[in-house]
Amino acid sequence: MTTIATTTVGTLPAVRITAPDGAQATVTLYGAHLVSWISADGKERLFCSTRSALDGSRAIRGGVPVIFPQFAERGSGMRHGFARVSTWRLADSGVDEEGVFAVFALTRTDLAPDIAAGFPHGFELRLKVTLEQQRLSLGLDVRNTGDDEFAFSAALHTYFAVDAQDGAAIHGVGDDALAISDKHDEIYRDVAGAIALSHAGGKLLLNQSSFTDAVVWNPGAADAASLSDLEDDEYRRFVCIEPAVIAPLTLKPGGAWRGDHSIDAV
Repeated sequence: MTTIATTTVGTLPAVRITAPDGAQATVTLYGAHLVSWISADGKERLFCSTRSALDGSRAIRGGVPVIFPQFAERGSGMRHGFARVSTWRLADSGVDEEGVFAVFALTRTDLAPDIAAGFPHGFELRLKVTLEQQRLSLGLDVRNTGDDEFAFSAALHTYFAVDAQDGAAIHGVGDDALAISDKHDEIYRDVAGAIALSHAGGKLLLNQSSFTDAVVWNPGAADAASLSDLEDDEYRRFVCIEPAVIAPLTLKPGGAWRGDHSIDAV
């Protein structure tokens, strides 16, 4: 059965998408944050920290944070931007040729006053989350609805669950397979073709469009110990592979950009 149902994650209102084959995705309205993707075979494919705040007090640690309009500290605004700590709206849902979907929207009028004051531009973000069999598809639309141009960076900061971080291998971001043994934080530019993540629990194939870069991140033991919302040993349970556009793009009034990311569990 296909359903789009309201639920809660911690104290956060959320939407659960269920496909006819049993695949599920759960998205909190806070941040339009995908916190769970269970593929049709019953496996949880995303990692969320057991210590993550699920009350809207801070960004969620894990899942798929939406990064906009700034990546990390590369700008004068808040780290990784405001999209992941703002409350979005469910704008649409249903079934189309790609599968069962839900669309979440955020505009400047949805922002808290202090955040809106720091980004004085008219915009609309839409995140489409689609399930079909063993595939999860994410589409991020950015539109300039104001009277002046603005620059932005964007990423989908995906935390993939792995059985053991030091047993995972990533293909497609460089000439050789990338093995993560401890801390890793690197931007790979001009990524073309599929990226594959293999570990003892299975294999994922990632494809991205319009996202020109990929970021691979794991805090390693030392940095994990300094993060209050991550258990000391949880760094072993995930690898982040993020489709991203790091160098800021500029949108003129009326302009639009879309980035797509699909993940196939094989």
